[in-house]
Amino acid sequence: MLKNSYIIIIAVFVLSSCGSSKQVNRNNSLEKSSRIERGDAIAKSGTKKLSGSGITKNEESIDPVYARTSSNIITTALSFEGTRYKYGGMDKRGMDCSGLVYTCYKSEDIELPRSSKDMARMGVKITLDEIAKGDLVFFITGNKKKTINHVGLVVEIDNGDVKFIHSTTSLGVIISSMEESYWKKAFIEVRRMI
Repeated sequence: MLKNSYIIIIAVFVLSSCGSSKQVNRNNSLEKSSRIERGDAIAKSGTKKLSGSGITKNEESIDPVYARTSSNIITTALSFEGTRYKYGGMDKRGMDCSGLVYTCYKSEDIELPRSSKDMARMGVKITLDEIAKGDLVFFITGNKKKTINHVGLVVEIDNGDVKFIHSTTSLGVIISSMEESYWKKAFIEVRRMI
């Protein structure tokens, strides 16, 4: 029992992000071109029915400018998959969670604040039922101050499973699911910036 508690505590510490300058290298078997192709496929795929929402979102119901802009932002974000974590970083040499989001939105001439806490004050707060690709999801991870300290970019919605790209201290830029218990518990809100 005690051993399991230690494992859980270590797992929570490893998964927490944007709160440390610890740098971790990660070898990624995906080549850049395959990540970009994957990004194009994810960004262009239709959004699926959200579980429990009773509504279906698809490309036809989303503003074409929003769809194109969010697709471009997602493709840019996925090009950073596998990049190591670096506190304050905003390029291939390393990036933190807000650096990833800031850089990807900036690529479409959308200026956001640099920190996840300040990003959470921008845009329009929406419900999980309204979530779409390109929206931002905000979290509080292991933070004693109970302030938002982590952000991710929604890249896919598959049968209600929201997948987002973000940078973690332990694994760098990865795609995670809102269905993972850690992220489900840490989730605070979703905001639309476009």
